[in-house]
Amino acid sequence: MAKSIIYQKDGKKAGEMELNDSVFQAPVNQRLLQLVLTAYAGNQRRGTHDTKERAEVRGGGKKPWKQKGTGRARHSSRRSPIWRGGGTTFGPHPRDYDTDLPSSMRQAALVSALSLKNQENDLLLLEDANLKQAKTKELIGVIEALGLKDSRTLFIVESLDENLKRASRNVKELFSIRLARDVNAYHIQRRRKLLIETKAVPILEKRALLVPELVAQGVKS
Repeated sequence: MAKSIIYQKDGKKAGEMELNDSVFQAPVNQRLLQLVLTAYAGNQRRGTHDTKERAEVRGGGKKPWKQKGTGRARHSSRRSPIWRGGGTTFGPHPRDYDTDLPSSMRQAALVSALSLKNQENDLLLLEDANLKQAKTKELIGVIEALGLKDSRTLFIVESLDENLKRASRNVKELFSIRLARDVNAYHIQRRRKLLIETKAVPILEKRALLVPELVAQGVKS
């Protein structure tokens, strides 16, 4: 098994941790990651966009001018798409963008996403995620100590401490936090760096390997 360095909140090394090669050193399926990224992004769309067609716009009951004798082009209605205020041709209408991905595909994508971060040296382990106070300043100090100040980071934790939750509210764009039981390949791909609490690693490995007891509990992939 591959080993990864565990860091403390002050940036110092606290030891090493073995990672499951089947999860963090697996071959990366780039095509699958792209498909999953598109599917998850589509699932977040509301699909309520709508435009009015020719039959839906107001007016147009009277012919603009007579058919012949004016020297102008023939027109039957002001609802025509070529008129200002007319209908829209082939415009968008409400639709469902949801894509139902098989659990095996979501699981394989999670493995590929974790392996890709590890192979690109964008994965770090943190010994403890808890903060002493619910202060953004303290969290910023941890981010700077780990060298993550200039990288949008996803932090995966076992459970979300109230102090950490409140301290991260002002830095969500830079430092996003997800529970290990809820994170998916889309969340991981959307961030440059991946920071994982050591207690969250076993949960990720069990989810990625589809451990039966987690499946029975309905844990998301």
